[in-house]
Parts: sequence; C-alpha cells; structure tokens
Amino acid sequence: MPHPDQLNAFIAAAETGSFSAASRRLKKAQSAVSNAIINLEIETGVELFDRSKRSPVLTEEGETLLRSAYSIMESHHDFISRAMALNAGEESHLCLAIEQNVSAQPLMELLIVFEEKYPHIELELLDPGTSDVPSLLRSGRADLGLMMEQEHYPKGFLFRGIGHSRKLPVCSRHHPLAKLDQVDHSDLRRYRQLVPRSLDLKDKSHEEQILSPKVWYAESPFVIAEVLSAGLGWASLHEAVVKEQLEQGTLVALKRTYQQDASLQGVDVVWSRHKPLGKGGQWLLNKCFKLNVS
Repeated sequence: MPHPDQLNAFIAAAETGSFSAASRRLKKAQSAVSNAIINLEIETGVELFDRSKRSPVLTEEGETLLRSAYSIMESHHDFISRAMALNAGEESHLCLAIEQNVSAQPLMELLIVFEEKYPHIELELLDPGTSDVPSLLRSGRADLGLMMEQEHYPKGFLFRGIGHSRKLPVCSRHHPLAKLDQVDHSDLRRYRQLVPRSLDLKDKSHEEQILSPKVWYAESPFVIAEVLSAGLGWASLHEAVVKEQLEQGTLVALKRTYQQDASLQGVDVVWSRHKPLGKGGQWLLNKCFKLNVS
C-alpha cells in the first residue's frame, strides 16, 4: 500500500507541474519529493511522469492513478478526522426514533446543521408506530425519541415537552359519517373504527381510544389513512398523518357534538438515563428542547 507521503508528493507534483513547486507546497526538500515519487513508481511498476521534457508531465497511466490517489487520500483524511472525533467524545453512530404520528418537518433545518457540525457521526432515523418509541429506547436500539406524550414513562426515562399535535376523527368523503353535520358517540359506534396499536401486545394504551364494537388495528397510522381513503371505517388520527389527504379532500374531519375542537396531545423528546449520550447526541437533544412541534 502506498505511503500517504508518497501520494501527497505525487498529487502535489501533478497539481503544481514540477517537483520544485511541489516541494515548496509541502515544505520539504526537492530530493525528498523526487524520491517519494520514484519509490511510488518502483512499488507500482508504473511510470507516473514523463521526464523527457523541461517539466515533468503526467503519463496516461499517471492520469489514471491520480484519481485513485485523490480517493485514497480522502479516505485517509476521513479516517484521521473520525479518530480525532471519537477521541474528543463524539459517538460514531446515533439513532433517533420519530413516532409516525409526529411531524418530522420541524427537524429538517436542525438535521442540516447537525450534518455540518458532526459530519463523522452516522445518523439513523427510525419511524416506529404508535407507542413503540419507549421499547426502542429501553432496548438501546435508539438513543433519542420524539413521541406523543405518555402519562407514565418507564423507569429511567427522561422527557421534555417540545410541542403538541392535533388529533381529529376522520373518514372518507364518501363514508356515511361524512354526510352528517355533526357526529356523536352513537354515530361513531355504528361503523368500524380503525385504531393505531403498538407492536408490543402488552401495551394496552390503545384501548382507551376504542368507541366502536367493530375494530381493526394497524401499527402504522399511515396504513390506516390509506384504508380510510378507500372508504372503510373511521379513525382518530393526528393531523401530521392525514394533512395531505385533508387538503386533497380524500378524507374529511368529522365535527363532534361532544368535543368541538380537535384534541391536542403533547409531543415529548425522550431519552434514557441508562445510555449516556455523546457530544453529538447531547447537542441534538439540547436543540430539540428549542423545537416547537405542532
């Protein structure tokens, strides 16, 4: 494998057009630059420069290997930068779980800044269904989570409110419920209800949402929205999930006699005290505190 000093000399000579100019750029003796390139030619068995002219000119083979030299040095610099970042306390990987009911749009500008500030952190974004963020944090699969607030969090969890989400009953514009000026409990009980449900069968938080004796479940609220759009049933879903269908008129929001305004539910950023965050994770968490999710 070529030594980085050899590749640096090769690149500098190719870019400056002479060994003397390359030595000035690298602040090394011209003989050191020349020897580095000669040794590189010996090791590769390829003549990189045509020295028959006043100034060395890249050969055709040299032009080809120059591209590889750039790639190798870029990887070398990236390796060194990553090692320095790890030594400074940056994690190499960070996982953020965003519940599907939560709009990710407020995060976009923040993630752009994060990428610029921590280019060596591999960021993973998960979009779990209803109530599945806690299990991802508990297992260590995720480091941070954005989710709908819960009345009680598992032991060891920390959280802070960062906004709210509107939840409203919706159905297809062709559904019988859409023809009513207002709906009450008895109207909703007549038709099939679609309810978001956690993958964890021990989680019973969805039960308090059930009004109809006829129920279907789905882990993804987006799947429920598609089923509703096909004309089957009704559901209480967060506005972030059905915003596009409401704007297009595929789905309609039902007016309730028992609750005039859409229900507001808090949005929390959640993390576990049992899994300490690195510099990048702590920075992202602190920035999330300043979000206003709605």
